[in-house]
Amino acid sequence: MADDELKDDLEDTSSVAVDGSEEEEVPLNLEVQVASPSACERRVTVTISRDDIERYFDDAFSEMMPTAAVPGFRAGRAPRKVVENRFRDEVADQVKSSLLLASLEQISEEQRFTAIGEPDFDLEAVEVPKEGPMTFEFTIEVRPEFEMPQWKGLKLRRPMCDFTDADIDEHLENMLARYGQLVPHEGEAREGDYLSVNITSTHDGKQLIRENDTVLQIRPTLSFVDAELEGFSKLMEGVKEGDRRSAEVTLTDDALNEELSGQKVSLEFEVLEVKKLKLPELTPEFLQDLGGFDSEQDMREAIRTQLERQLEYRQQQLARGQISALLTKSADWELPKGLLQRQGARELERAIMELRRSGFSEAEIRARENQLRQNSLASTASALKEHFILERIAEERELDVEDADYDKEIFLIAAQSGESPRRVRAQLEKRGLMDVLRNQIIERKVLELVQSEAKFENEPYRPDKTDTEAISIAAGGAGESIPVSTEETDEAETEAN
Repeated sequence: MADDELKDDLEDTSSVAVDGSEEEEVPLNLEVQVASPSACERRVTVTISRDDIERYFDDAFSEMMPTAAVPGFRAGRAPRKVVENRFRDEVADQVKSSLLLASLEQISEEQRFTAIGEPDFDLEAVEVPKEGPMTFEFTIEVRPEFEMPQWKGLKLRRPMCDFTDADIDEHLENMLARYGQLVPHEGEAREGDYLSVNITSTHDGKQLIRENDTVLQIRPTLSFVDAELEGFSKLMEGVKEGDRRSAEVTLTDDALNEELSGQKVSLEFEVLEVKKLKLPELTPEFLQDLGGFDSEQDMREAIRTQLERQLEYRQQQLARGQISALLTKSADWELPKGLLQRQGARELERAIMELRRSGFSEAEIRARENQLRQNSLASTASALKEHFILERIAEERELDVEDADYDKEIFLIAAQSGESPRRVRAQLEKRGLMDVLRNQIIERKVLELVQSEAKFENEPYRPDKTDTEAISIAAGGAGESIPVSTEETDEAETEAN
């Protein structure tokens, strides 16, 4: 049961522990009733017998007696009845905490549901009665119960590609763009050029956002956190300094500005400057700074390796999508909106982490991040259903994570970000993302297992061209722009210089 935080609270409120460390602890005589408001919720009502309550009081007072300080008596010499009367209220709080902690531990061992969240529990509302049994309730989110689908022998498609010199040239140009310099351009703008613009969005004449001096590359699609502007390159074709262009976008149903979700907002772009990107020369000094390369050929081989890693990611994602569709075909259980909202941020972190370890650029990651934000509830529901099934397979096959698995994942993320593995690990631990990394590793192991039992049909694959410019701005507004990570900010500044 995922009740570690509640256990900490209970342990903190109990300064006198109920002794059970040296003797085998006697189980509580619990009456547990479990209701199922939905597939992913359990309402648990627990009744603790009076005999257990008195036993815990007796143990607590027995431990207190040798050191109890009562006026008129030497420490530890006061009669038990006097100690019980004087410290009854204090001990009652300690007994309550001990009983609740023991109850939760026992329920977690005896109940068949698997918790996926913390118990919704009001500690202050629980009281130890002077007479009769003690009763308390809590609600907890659980993994739904379901019959396992057949996962052996699935028929899957697998993309295959032999990368050409032209593929490497294109990837090299995109990589060098991160180190290029934006220089002013007096003529009209074309697709691939850069613009410095002021962005304003309005709805019914009311201004929602105003973003000044934002640098954008002209690409077919402009992706906001909560909307997509298709035809952005056509809209900006031929613009020059001082021009204005207008467009409309429809906000997603998951827009941060809930009042305007699903509605249209107007956008205006004021062009401040047109810029072109000047790529750096591949001098020996630059090759060393870029990645310790001794020659351009060494760098091209590294790019080929990176493309192969990205192909592996595409293969895994396509296989994962097919496996997920087949395994979740009968997963018709409804997931609570609150659960999806809470898990959405963690699913987003998992997806970003997977992209980083696969060698994608920050621009590509931002585009994918915006897509996930725009369809947050739907994508999270799909990911959770998939996770529940993969988790069951992992449990049945006793798959677990080793230290070497963590080391490998962190090394790959570090290689893409340019930071040391030690720093990446520290960041993950500080942000509480090690369990997200663990789930990612477990899921990958299960997917590898499923694929080892599958039948594949190869199909041709070509690398995706980056046709989306993604920005961390909500077109519908949300009080303030969406905060971006330090890594994203640094990357954006690098690309803009």
